[in-house]
Amino acid sequence: MLKYLIKRILYMVLTLFVITTATFFLMHNIQGDPLSAMGKTLPEQTIKNYKARYGLDKPVSTQYAIFLKNALHGDLGASYKYPGREVKTTIAQTAPVSGRIGGQAMIIGITIGIIFGILAALNRGKVPDYIISVLAIFGITIPVFILGALLQYAFAVKLNWFPTSGYGDEVKYTILPSIALCFGSIATYARYMRSNVLEVLNEDYILTAKAKGVSGFNVIRKHVFRNAILPIITIIAPQIVGIFTGSFIIESMYSIPGLGSYFVNSITARDYPMIIGTTIFYAFLFLVSQLVVDILYGIADPRIKIVD
Repeated sequence: MLKYLIKRILYMVLTLFVITTATFFLMHNIQGDPLSAMGKTLPEQTIKNYKARYGLDKPVSTQYAIFLKNALHGDLGASYKYPGREVKTTIAQTAPVSGRIGGQAMIIGITIGIIFGILAALNRGKVPDYIISVLAIFGITIPVFILGALLQYAFAVKLNWFPTSGYGDEVKYTILPSIALCFGSIATYARYMRSNVLEVLNEDYILTAKAKGVSGFNVIRKHVFRNAILPIITIIAPQIVGIFTGSFIIESMYSIPGLGSYFVNSITARDYPMIIGTTIFYAFLFLVSQLVVDILYGIADPRIKIVD
């Protein structure tokens, strides 16, 4: 196990290096620069001073060497769009906000999605199956900003149960954004779980368990659920990253100071340090999630062994 973990960590470091390098050079090869992205017309001397301040007047290879040296010491640089604001400070302050909203949405989505998927499979071709299938279609096809607007209007404006926008430590600020974000996850997990449960129900060991007189509840709990949940674990890793990158619209609608808005704004502003800093953070999060998922596979199914 230890040998396996060391090997995976080395692969993660190599992958992060490749992603960092590719992102850095791709950014600097895109037409335009931070000043042109800001739409500012400045005197020539001001432009030279700006580029000298951020090292943009140096060759790209030199800029990369400087960035890599600083990154190894934990310095990701300062934002171009928000002068004086360190990238790592921005990530440290905003990532927990996005993580809280997205984490709640993910927990709700997984829980309800799995329950709906099991119910749909056990009632195949019946009314519950049709209702859940329709709800899943709505969850996938309706844009998140429409759901967010409907929830805002119904529960914040009309009923006044929750704040219209803003963010704070109280749970009431996170309920509507989390619900708006979780609809897509519910639909995804429900479809996957329904398909997996239907496949598992036709396996020989399920028929054997029923023939031995095992109750329907225990068949579902001990045999169906554990085997049907494995493919669900696979899609958790990209879902974890998605809660940070996919929450930009909701964060904007509800005035939530999350990482998603900074990431999207940095792309349009050619804010190189912010782009590469958030990319490294997302890549690291994804790689760690993949490692955790692989370990969970072994826990969920003893037949799967981790080979060094």
